[in-house]
Amino acid sequence: MADPTERPQADAREWFRVRALDHGVTHIDEHFVDPFYRCNIWHVRGRDRDLLMDSGMGVVSLVEQLPWLSARPLLAVASHAHFDHIGNHHEFSDRACHSAEAHILADPRADRTLADRYAVVDMFERLPPGGYRQADYQVIAAPATRLVEAGDVIDLGDRVFEVMHVPGHSPGSIALWEKATGVLLSGDAVYDGPLVDDAYHSDIPLYEDTMRRLRELPVNAVHGGHFPSFGRDRYRTLIDEYLAGKRSPGCPAAGTD
Repeated sequence: MADPTERPQADAREWFRVRALDHGVTHIDEHFVDPFYRCNIWHVRGRDRDLLMDSGMGVVSLVEQLPWLSARPLLAVASHAHFDHIGNHHEFSDRACHSAEAHILADPRADRTLADRYAVVDMFERLPPGGYRQADYQVIAAPATRLVEAGDVIDLGDRVFEVMHVPGHSPGSIALWEKATGVLLSGDAVYDGPLVDDAYHSDIPLYEDTMRRLRELPVNAVHGGHFPSFGRDRYRTLIDEYLAGKRSPGCPAAGTD
């Protein structure tokens, strides 16, 4: 079997892929990371400041490769504090997360961020510059400068996102909802792939409650923490499938339209 540490290394300049989407949302990802582990990084430009939802693994600098991210005031939001979502948060001076996971951003040990479980060399199709050893990987501490709770708003000047607390995947998972456009930045609460509810701090009953609440949102576009974006019909299907999979025999199914 080939040694995964002998895989070709990528050039830092090609590590991040950038695509402009509808509603002024820009998608950034680390396209040499396997899709299951590959975090979606979402950028929204506002009149007065910008929003960045999640920041990737941190094996390549975001601001060095995409210097336009630091050209304007920007709030870096952590949808939650797992390693693949907060690796570059230390590069930004304004950082927000839910209070339930602030301690992880401040002290992102491998067991707290799931790096001990998931940050394996096999996740890379090409290795980051300089190679990769799991034992050497460490998320840099990035203490939150703002703690958010359910109902708080993130005001970009001409755009407003409401913070939704969506626990289940992790205690401090949040989503950002823009009512005016129907855009939902859903983090790892809902995405179009295998949902993780067996982490050390996951809570399936809370996850089920989260899914029932989320299903009522009149979304137009959902930008999740992993895998491609999708619309309202797929959103409701994913939620219904999750709830059906967790339902005990004899319990009623999730509501359908």
